Amino acid sequence: MPNRAHHEINRLSWNEGTKAHNSHKGDQAAFFRAAGSTLFSEEVALLGDIAGKSLLHLQCNSGQDSLSIARHLRAIVTGVDISDEAIRFARQLSRDSGIGATFIRADIYDFFLEQQSRFNIAFSSYGAVCWLSDLAAWGKGIVGCLRPGGRFILVDFHPALDMFDEDWRLRHEYMGGISREYESGVGDYVALTGSAAEIAELQPGVSDFHNPYPGVEYQWGIGDIVMALLDAGLTLSHLREYNYCNGFKPIPDMRDLGQRRYGPPGEAPRNVPLMFSLVAELKT
Repeated sequence: MPNRAHHEINRLSWNEGTKAHNSHKGDQAAFFRAAGSTLFSEEVALLGDIAGKSLLHLQCNSGQDSLSIARHLRAIVTGVDISDEAIRFARQLSRDSGIGATFIRADIYDFFLEQQSRFNIAFSSYGAVCWLSDLAAWGKGIVGCLRPGGRFILVDFHPALDMFDEDWRLRHEYMGGISREYESGVGDYVALTGSAAEIAELQPGVSDFHNPYPGVEYQWGIGDIVMALLDAGLTLSHLREYNYCNGFKPIPDMRDLGQRRYGPPGEAPRNVPLMFSLVAELKT
């Protein structure tokens, strides 16, 4: 059963974290008006030709990827996120950039129960799964959102990465949905990475950010994730692991590989899985 109490904790934490993140990114509307895109090649390849198709972006954050999909891949995009601040920002960014998309503020588990529309594609990326308290309900909710023949596409950081502390020592569990609460919740990962990454050069923005709200994350293994989708009725058609992270440096001494990618430092094993992607289909 979804843990609504934890979700409310995370909503408050994300509201504060989102303000810090966007404070570093400069004029994002100008970036999008100039045909900028925040998408990486991995998700572009997995999404493929989706022009004119309906796409549900689950846990869309502040809408930057949603608007990139709408502009460059020409999909009809609906984004859903639990954070009031993220959705407020996404709606304003859509207006200011002139890129059309629909943004809905909701806990995705509530959205699954209430929504009536069906989509050609459901999509999530980069730091999504660790906030899910119930994978079985998540899988069933995705199936309920898809039209027959629809696809769910996920690109996310690998759960093996979350086993390590900042010194690359194994500290945490791998699977089973074990929850971990952090006194200072969602951090300023934009400042931590050292670049606003997709938008522009890093702006000063908020400094020495400390989130006044805690956060709760869940540790799900690849098997947990895949089986939740299979048990819900989807068919797996793609699964891949990567030994680098896109757009995020979760451990400070990770190497900059260029093109907004980061890998383990020289003394660490090079083939640790740091990211994964999957595609699951709803057969007709």
